Amino acid sequence: MPRHSPSLDRATPDRIAEAALLLVDESGPEALTFRALAVRLDISLASLQRRCTDMAGLLDLCTDHLAARLPVVEPGTDWATATEARFLALYRLLAAHPGLLALRGSRPWLGSNLLARLVEPQLADSLAAGMSPQEAITAYRRLYLLTLGSASFVDHRDPKATRAATRTALAALDPEEFPMLTGHLAAIVPAVTDDEIYYGALRQLIDAATVASPSADAQQGA
Repeated sequence: MPRHSPSLDRATPDRIAEAALLLVDESGPEALTFRALAVRLDISLASLQRRCTDMAGLLDLCTDHLAARLPVVEPGTDWATATEARFLALYRLLAAHPGLLALRGSRPWLGSNLLARLVEPQLADSLAAGMSPQEAITAYRRLYLLTLGSASFVDHRDPKATRAATRTALAALDPEEFPMLTGHLAAIVPAVTDDEIYYGALRQLIDAATVASPSADAQQGA
């Protein structure tokens, strides 16, 4: 009978993901290494590698762990309300973990939880609202890219430091060469960390897709 390994008990996918996210949130993306994570989990490097063989696998584990927190929208919810709920939740989840966004870079955001809680139901709702498959995937990509870009553009966890860094960088520019950027700091700097800019853009995309789909428009007004 094989010997039970307490190390593997501590190396469950959820524990690995939680520890990895905490390490990145506390110390930055460069702090995430297999060795550092194994130390934090108090397991051997070999035990950790049995669960996720490489950094790509570890990042996939982390993102799918986060995606499990996305809401399950109740069936029958009108398209606009369901869409806003899903993408607002995704934005807030991603904005809370900028280090993970930096590590993943251009890697696709896939995983069973993300597909089941966001992609599949969003596309299904769009088709049910009267969109063609092409219209549904186009609307999804616009919403997704807006959300991903808005979440990754700045560190939303420390808006004060982000605004201060932006102000310093813009103030160092030559006013003659960049009169707009240096002359309107009071308007530009707060906008860098203003979540309402994302919320407004999200609503505009949802409204545009609703107007383009008569069935979705009728469903929203029902």
